Amino acid sequence: MDFDLSEEQRLLKESVDGLLTDAYDFDARKKYMKEKGGWSKTLWGKLAEQGLLGLPFAEADGGFGAGAVETMIVMEALGKALVVEPYLATVVIAGGFLRHGGSAAQKAKYIPGIIDGSKTFGFAQLEKNSRYDLHDVVTTAKKKGDGWVIDGEKFVVLNGENADVLVVTARTKGGQRDKSGIGVFLVPADAKGVTKKGYPTQDGLHAADITLTNVEVGADAAIGDGENALPLIERVADEARTALCAEAVGAMDESLKETVEYIKTRKQFGVAIGSFQSLQHRAADMFVALEQARSMSMFATMASDFDDAKERSSAVAAAKVQVGKSLKFVGQQSIQLHGGIGMTMEAKIGHYFKRLTMIENTLGDTDYHLRRVSEGGGLLA
Repeated sequence: MDFDLSEEQRLLKESVDGLLTDAYDFDARKKYMKEKGGWSKTLWGKLAEQGLLGLPFAEADGGFGAGAVETMIVMEALGKALVVEPYLATVVIAGGFLRHGGSAAQKAKYIPGIIDGSKTFGFAQLEKNSRYDLHDVVTTAKKKGDGWVIDGEKFVVLNGENADVLVVTARTKGGQRDKSGIGVFLVPADAKGVTKKGYPTQDGLHAADITLTNVEVGADAAIGDGENALPLIERVADEARTALCAEAVGAMDESLKETVEYIKTRKQFGVAIGSFQSLQHRAADMFVALEQARSMSMFATMASDFDDAKERSSAVAAAKVQVGKSLKFVGQQSIQLHGGIGMTMEAKIGHYFKRLTMIENTLGDTDYHLRRVSEGGGLLA
């Protein structure tokens, strides 16, 4: 495989890195976190102005027709800068549902708002007892005339507190863990019967627990097949996992740089602790773990073009396993090499560790994906 970036991809990387270097230092991040909803509308507008919100969408829909590599580049940059804006929830996940399953009318209605930054989304999928199983759905969607009535509860909906539209998974028929009978619905966040309880998460992002009580939506709310949407959900979830792997690589890369710089300047016994061979070995091990994660992140990105859904899913699961192992090692070593200061809110490194920990547990932790790989007879079996 050729892992070199094209000229256009290099320009994209320079563009997004330049924007975030200028607008997203640690002090700016802390300021953005205090804004309403927990992120900066101004910065979101700048992402829109540079075309970053329209990257994956087809040119016919007003986007740039970019692919998984471009998403990887952006997500890695967002990880380095610890960006709290809802790129994953809005562009990657909601955008993925619209790109792969949306009707022409749905694309025309929602995609322009994503591209110009005027609309954000939340993915309401996780339920009280579902853990990481995408097919474990209790929330119901029942037919009423041409439309639907949705009832249920969703938890830890990223950007759910501030989203304009919710992408909701709901069961249209069958039992709780049946893999058929699941639909995906676009629900206005201000619809009658929608209540939200927002809160900050450990990594500085914001989420919400959402209750849907007799929420009525039209026939045009269903994305794709209302009774067989699990393949669509799994595909979009794998794209989100791939994006998270890239974000983790960016966060690990910056964590390693911060840590190496710290041990070069932190003195003990009159010398920089970076001169101690044992600490040099630990930094070298961090670098190896980072590069292993980077390689698997690239592999998962390339796998998005695989024709076989099972092969594609297995590759993404394998990447999530390696990235999960690497981020845990790099995160923990970063904190240990910083010492007590690494545990304080004032230290940037602690924020990287928290974000990496949340990434590991988003859309399946390491053990969950190791089981997926094993059951699929994949790379790590």
